[in-house]
Amino acid sequence: MNEIIKSLHNRKSVRVFEDKDIPAEDKRLIFESALQAPSAGNMTLYTILDVTEQSLKDTLSVTCDNQPFIAKAPLVLVFCADFHRWYEFFCRHCDEVRKPSLGDLQLATVDAVIAAHNCVVCAESLGIGSCYIGDISENFERHRELFNLPSHVVPVCMLVFGYPTEQQKNREKPPRFKVEDIVFENAYDDSKAMNMDEMIASRQSFGSFDELHSWAEKFCARKHNGEFSVEMSRSCKAALDFFCGQG
Repeated sequence: MNEIIKSLHNRKSVRVFEDKDIPAEDKRLIFESALQAPSAGNMTLYTILDVTEQSLKDTLSVTCDNQPFIAKAPLVLVFCADFHRWYEFFCRHCDEVRKPSLGDLQLATVDAVIAAHNCVVCAESLGIGSCYIGDISENFERHRELFNLPSHVVPVCMLVFGYPTEQQKNREKPPRFKVEDIVFENAYDDSKAMNMDEMIASRQSFGSFDELHSWAEKFCARKHNGEFSVEMSRSCKAALDFFCGQG
């Protein structure tokens, strides 16, 4: 197993950081790595917001589902799906230009997330831990105002970075599903997809149905039925309308 693959296997989310700044040259490497990612038509349909003001970090630690560790991260990056610069460019040079729509948002979102993960891989190779913050998809109107976002620009991904504490380094990585459970050959295999009881029981090492059932109820209440999940759906709809020029 080469060093890149080892890094991918060893990487885990880090939520507690040493009180230590990330050197400017390493920060630059992280940004340069983002820009080496593939993008649709080589358009780079994203903008990275480097959040350096402590007051903004403090706000994000509240608006992103009340997670205090965000405010303590040495490096906080928000990745925005961005069609603004291209739309304005096209309008200056072309007679007919359609408004950005759902397909453009899809492409820009994928571009942004690929770039974000290049940052994660780069940081990991430098001994810098990271954690994705999906809750940036909440409170769209507040985040739009916070970052002064123009039309056709919406936040889709957020990362925090820092040097992990010894406790974080030694913390066990949560188990993953098996390849056989997730990879289907040629077509969707619904019989495998419906085998979640066994998949979860194996991954979580449950010894009884009651353990599995209790875990499922708690996990659903926390992750699927939780208030943040409802807000995320509402906020994503507002972001979609704004990106497509309807909000």
